[in-house]
Amino acid sequence: MSASHPSNDDLFTQEREIWHRDPRAAFDGWLAAQRLRRSSADVYRAQWGAFLEWVNLRGKDLISVDTTTIAEFAATLPVRKPQRVRYLRLIERVLDHVRRVELASTNPARFIAQDGEAPWRDAPDNEPTGFLSTEERAALVAHLFSSLATLSAAQRWRERRDRALTALFLGGGLKTGEAATLAVSCVNPGSPWVTIESPDPQLTRRTRLSPFAVPILDAWLAERRLSEAVGTLVFPASVAGRPMHKATMLRAVDAQVEASGIADARAARASPHTLRNSFAADLFESGVAPELVGQWLGFIQPVSANRLHRAWKKWAEKQESEDQGGGEPETT
Repeated sequence: MSASHPSNDDLFTQEREIWHRDPRAAFDGWLAAQRLRRSSADVYRAQWGAFLEWVNLRGKDLISVDTTTIAEFAATLPVRKPQRVRYLRLIERVLDHVRRVELASTNPARFIAQDGEAPWRDAPDNEPTGFLSTEERAALVAHLFSSLATLSAAQRWRERRDRALTALFLGGGLKTGEAATLAVSCVNPGSPWVTIESPDPQLTRRTRLSPFAVPILDAWLAERRLSEAVGTLVFPASVAGRPMHKATMLRAVDAQVEASGIADARAARASPHTLRNSFAADLFESGVAPELVGQWLGFIQPVSANRLHRAWKKWAEKQESEDQGGGEPETT
């Protein structure tokens, strides 16, 4: 008589018992199936161990743990916000597996990472979302229109490119990766609309440039045509058409910010992301709805636009308080 093989029900029963009896060992089994690098697996193992200790201290297990307990755990983590998100995603994935084994339908870790008001977002070592003030934006825009008369042809080519690049961050909300791959076919001289293509056609979008950005981009496109730059990229590294490296873009923006005179008075760096946020701030100030701002920025989830809107409001209120003398009193 041949030996019988265990049924799927038997295998689920065995795994369920392991998760109940020894969740660390069960996690090791789950982790092995993920085929991760050893270094990544070691990090996940340590994170899972810390989570289990928290759950046990509160008299719960993987079946009884609830959303509140997980949110409180995330709020105590001594790491930056992006690391907290990854931590929550790990817990969510594991509990998805555990709840499937238990034939349960809900996962208490789900959606915590999407909650814009969750306490875990108030990490003390997280930098607040950065924006340029109205005065800083005006100073940077004024620099972008300053004369290029004393520059050589090669210097003028690079300067017009870098100014247009900066203008698309500040006046169009593009990301560095989007600017690096932006094709000439996605822009039209004199038009405020820029198409940002995506490998997924459903994620291709358009953004509307701020009025100041249109002539700055037009000047660069004209310069690019005169130089007969090779290729289809709006912002090539050289006339040979090679793509710009992200580090080159960061240096280009840094140079424009420094030349505008606003860098010395700022404690934080005015990065392309800061300029992108400032594009949104200008729209918020003009009364544009967060949902439309989110569309132009390419946010997939509406919660992202609402979170940025809340961050801008908090920043604007702080700016107003400081302008009215509501900051810390001066010491003598």
